[in-house]
Parts: sequence; structure tokens; C-alpha cells
Amino acid sequence: MLLTWNWKKLFAVQALFALAWAQAPEESYDVIVIGGGPSGLSAASALSRVLRKVALFDSGDYRNNPTRHMHDVIGSDHVVPAEFREAARKQISFYNMTTFFDQEVLTMQKTENSFRATTANGTFTARKVILASGLKDDLPNVPGLRDAFGKGVFWCPWCDGFEHRDQPMGVLGDLSDAYDSVRELHPTLNKDIRIYANGTNNTAQINRINGKNKDWQKVFNAYNVTVNPKPILNITRTQSGSDFQDSATRKELDKFRVYFSDGTYEERGAFITNYGTSQTSKLPEQLKVGFLGTKMNTTAPGLRTTVPGVWGVGDANSDNSTNVPHAMFSGKKAAVFCHVELASEELAQVSGSPAKRAAMLDDRSVHERTARQMGDEVGDVYKRLAHF
Repeated sequence: MLLTWNWKKLFAVQALFALAWAQAPEESYDVIVIGGGPSGLSAASALSRVLRKVALFDSGDYRNNPTRHMHDVIGSDHVVPAEFREAARKQISFYNMTTFFDQEVLTMQKTENSFRATTANGTFTARKVILASGLKDDLPNVPGLRDAFGKGVFWCPWCDGFEHRDQPMGVLGDLSDAYDSVRELHPTLNKDIRIYANGTNNTAQINRINGKNKDWQKVFNAYNVTVNPKPILNITRTQSGSDFQDSATRKELDKFRVYFSDGTYEERGAFITNYGTSQTSKLPEQLKVGFLGTKMNTTAPGLRTTVPGVWGVGDANSDNSTNVPHAMFSGKKAAVFCHVELASEELAQVSGSPAKRAAMLDDRSVHERTARQMGDEVGDVYKRLAHF
């Protein structure tokens, strides 16, 4: 009987714990930040310094994760991305206002007065959301390309071009995009440039590149840029710049072979790519954020999206600049506007009659009123911040 009673008591206690867990209140914050890269970290830093309670969710999926080092980031040049993120978290944690959750937000929805984020481990609410959720590179299914991406194969000459200067350079992607790469690389970084059109030297591509510059063929001839139109079979690394490099000059000495469908191959030291991108996260779509092409529409003042209370920062937004300094700038800017909008709502809570408070707290009213302040109070605040 005693054994039976103990088991019943244990089941009763377990049931109480389960009930308490089911009825536990949602964790509430001022702002939810989606993304733990430079833009999300910058937003969390700015919000922490004005004592806003922030929940930052980091899925661990970073566009620049494959690269060896970050570059052109003043004070953090040639730093490993993971080390940059770790240092940023330590600095932000000093303010004791941001909680870091190393988990993916599965769903996000707008409620009457807040936003609700759900993960595998719980539910969280906040008054505002900053989407720093990033982009992913849509690489073609060419064997070897994805494994090499970020390490000798890159899309940004400012990010990785210096380490592969004066080396035989290949250009990957549609022929119509090759002119832009040649213009960025030649003559300062690379003079030996070979375009691998992978069968895209068709009429549509020729018409498109003519629309960019009708003299592109003259430019290619003057720069001795050649085009290989053959379909690519695979790209094989024959030497890794992680192992072969000159630390004094920071040259990374990668080597690759491009194999073609006819059995031939050519060798290059590095490649610049021209491929499309898409949103890493489905959360912007869940929140019904508007898009310009594949980017979140953030043409409203302060990098707001088309959804009141939601900002879009970093590579994923529509201001068409994709680098770490831009990401950090955009995170800071969104945080400033977010804080001022929160303060406007808090002021409305203690101002005037109930009808006036209701009007001031209306989503569209707050959104439009703070947007109008771009040239006044908010703009002045942001200008003052630029001096520090």
C-alpha cells in the first residue's frame, strides 16, 4: 500500500509541475532581435545602452561563417567572424539588458499590442521586432563550389579581394554580370581575369550586358579579359589558402581546377561569384513584411519595414549594401528609431484623455508620427550620435 501511495503522490506532483509549466507566463521584452550577426549585435548593443530589455535569438546560421576572416571592419580587421561575435556578446552582456538565446525562432506573429515569438523551448513576447535574419547565397549545384565558398571563392572584392590580389582570377556566374566584376577587380587587384560563363553566353545574356555597357567587349579586349563558355563539370581545390599563405603580406594561396564537360580543365587561384541571394529566415514572410525583389522593403525612415513595429537590418534589407560595416550601421540606426518609438508610446500612456491616449497608441499613428520626426527629433538624435 505504501509503495502504491508513493507512486500516486509522485504522479500528482508531476501533474502539478506540468500544469504550472503550461500556465507559466510568456517572457516579455521591449524588443526581440532575430539574428546574432553584426547587425543584430549592433542593434542589441544600442538598445542595451538605453536600458531596453532585449531578447536576441541566434540560430547559428551566418552568411559569412565560411570565410576565414572579416575585413574592412575598422578595429576588427582580419578577425575570425566567430571571435568577433564572441567579443561583441561579452561587451553587450556588461549592460545586463540583453538575453542571448542560441535557438531558432520557429514562428512569429503580431498580436494586438505586441509580437509573439515561439521556439522549441518556449514563447516570448515583445513590443517591437528587429529582423537581422540575413541572406543566404543561392549557389548552383556545381560539385565543389559550396565547399570552396568563402575560402578562395567569394562575392565581395572588398571582403576578400586583397588576400587574393595579383593571382589568376576566375569570374563565375551569368555572362551579363561579369562586366561588373571586371570593373571592380581590374586593374588594381587582378590583371589576369578569365570569365567562366558556364554556357550562359546566349542572346539574352548578351542583350543584358549590352544594356549595362555597349563597349563591354572593348573593355574586355583592353584588359585582356577572356571568356570560356564551356559548361562546368566541377570545381576542385588543389591547394588551400588556409595552409598556404604569406602572413607578412596576408596573401592566401588557394589553387583550383575547373573541369569542363568535355574533359578539359583550367587552373585559377581564386574566383569572384555573381549569384543570387534569398532570405535565410521565413519570419519576414510570416509577419507579412513587404519585399523589394528578394529584400525586405525598408525604404521607410529608420529602416522600418512595411509592418509597424518591425525593422529590417543587415544584408536582408533593401538598401542594397551587404558588408559588415553596413550591417552594424543599420542595426544601430534601427535601434535608435525603435527606442524613440517605444518612448513615444510610453509618453502616450501618461498623456491627456483616454481618447487621446488611444489615438496616440494606434499602430499607424505611432508609426507615422515617429517617421515624421526623421527630420526633427529622431533625425537630430541620430546626428548627435554620429559625433561619438
